[in-house]
Amino acid sequence: MASDSRVTVVNSGAWGFFFFLAYIGAAVYFVSVSDGSFWGFILGLLQAIVWPAYVLYHALMLLGA
Repeated sequence: MASDSRVTVVNSGAWGFFFFLAYIGAAVYFVSVSDGSFWGFILGLLQAIVWPAYVLYHALMLLGA
């Protein structure tokens, strides 16, 4: 087997844990402000996946972009 010195290993385990905690926090928030129905719960989980887009949108609105 030939050795290839161009291979780079990236260890991003700590960032993955941070993003997992951010997802859990966002899920708790969005589910808590939902109307309590099944589809409200599902929508809260889906919103938790894309919460960075909400943050970026509102930050750009504050900047007047």
